[in-house]
Amino acid sequence: MSISFDWRALALGLLLSGAAGFAPAASAKQAPQAAPAAQRPGHAAIASANFLATRAGLEVLRKGGNAFDAAVAVAAALSVVEPESSGIGGGFMAVLHRASDGRNVFIDARETAPAAVDPKDYLKPDGSPNRDTALTGPLSAGIPGEPAGLALLAKDYGRLSLQQSLAPAIRIARDGFVPDPRLHGAIVSEQKLLERWPASAAKYLVDGQPPAEGATWRDPDQASTLEALARHGHDGFYRGEVARKLVDAVRAAGGNWTLADLAAYRAKERTPISLDYRGYQVITAPPPSSGGVAIAEILNILSGYDLTKMDAATRVHYIVEAMRRAFRDHNDYLGDPDFVKMPLDMLLSPYYADGLRQSILPDRATPSSMLPRAEPANAGMHTTHFSIIDADGNMAAVTLTVNTTLGSKFVAAGTGVLLNNEMDDFALVPNKPNVYGLLGSKANAPVGGKRMLSSMSPSIVIGPERTMVIGSPGGSTIITQVLEGILHFIDGQDAQQIVAHKRFHHQYLPDVVMTEPQAFDAGTEASLTKMGYTLKQREPWGFMNVVTWDRKTNQLDAASDPRRPSGLGQVQ
Repeated sequence: MSISFDWRALALGLLLSGAAGFAPAASAKQAPQAAPAAQRPGHAAIASANFLATRAGLEVLRKGGNAFDAAVAVAAALSVVEPESSGIGGGFMAVLHRASDGRNVFIDARETAPAAVDPKDYLKPDGSPNRDTALTGPLSAGIPGEPAGLALLAKDYGRLSLQQSLAPAIRIARDGFVPDPRLHGAIVSEQKLLERWPASAAKYLVDGQPPAEGATWRDPDQASTLEALARHGHDGFYRGEVARKLVDAVRAAGGNWTLADLAAYRAKERTPISLDYRGYQVITAPPPSSGGVAIAEILNILSGYDLTKMDAATRVHYIVEAMRRAFRDHNDYLGDPDFVKMPLDMLLSPYYADGLRQSILPDRATPSSMLPRAEPANAGMHTTHFSIIDADGNMAAVTLTVNTTLGSKFVAAGTGVLLNNEMDDFALVPNKPNVYGLLGSKANAPVGGKRMLSSMSPSIVIGPERTMVIGSPGGSTIITQVLEGILHFIDGQDAQQIVAHKRFHHQYLPDVVMTEPQAFDAGTEASLTKMGYTLKQREPWGFMNVVTWDRKTNQLDAASDPRRPSGLGQVQ
């Protein structure tokens, strides 16, 4: 069946009213008691990167599912329709809020290094980083975490069975869909790398060429893998036939996965980072994400200033200086908490922020230290994020990734699974930059079973009268995008204003302020240059998806980033 739709009318953020079919449906588990009426929106909102994924989430909500069931449906559908950004061969991080008891939890479905990881595989004979093995092929792939994370969400937080929540994605993969322009463009741009491996070429190319625009694309192998996950849960992916096919394909192509690596993988629940900023509770991602620590450190520094009373240049100055200091700590301290002892009490302390604040001059840029310079790649729009609030007030902020566009470009034959290239997020060579220009220390060195550091920053912000669920793709810029979104939300901006706002970014090294076109007016640029900043304009980055809830008016708003190349709007 060919699926077609008018791209001008696509809904990247959709609202579902309480009158649109929230009657209870048969479920595998008894629904938790609903939150008091004053805390319930009574309707739901989803903002994701693809209309078909958003529609899959809404379908599951209509069946009686909650935000967490919808998250399973959206994530799995994105694996089918947006493989350039995420998939079951990758991982995710999520911040959840459960309305029935107010619990906040972080789900860590980050990939892990295989036990046989060898740093020498990522070096050239002269000792310099081998960017090819770090970014393409099976050696670049960590053990996937997304299937385990989806199984955990369904088992411990959902109302429906995993089979019910995966059904829309399986149907889309079996019946077919029309790839959007971004996926088509990714296949075109990565064609030469896809041609290296027969299963990759078979999945993404037709007679050796990218599929024709507007053609229906089916993914029966991934449908079969999703069906195994639906039937058998966690073990349907990490044990049995699917696991054997994955390991056989990886090893045949020169990789080092084992069945034991897959069998040992577990998604984990962790305590999210929570802080107060000007009366707003910010709930965000802990390690192995670096994002939440950096955001908290930046907000703690900025809490000593009244940004609302500053002119534009001065406001940017203080935000950039806070970014600079947080990214320096990011590079030096952070890693997988199961392997690395990190001084989180220090990094998250307001007293530590007080000391950092004292080092900021009111009218001058602080030069970054003399570490090796690194040039970050364009942040781009790979990785993906979606935000959900359901009728009971359950919330899910979920950021998913396979790392760079189409991950490793390697598809494991017989599974339809496109593997990630997250091994590059380790500090494969200490103090040498990864693809995003981020440096790392031994805290983020690769070790078997260890999770690589991530910039993913799914977050929930709860204020006196308004709530926001937020996140974005964009490599190292994820952190600063979410930070700026939080500041705009606290300033009173609505969902559409938040996702559309022009962005800027500083990550300690290189010592430049990366800006989108027209991020600053001429006067602000002149003032920042006079302060000693080097501004470097880049093409727009990120693809933020935001849902806001005005609890005073009980209004939900969902908005998707207008930066999407196809120029799609929002339908509510």
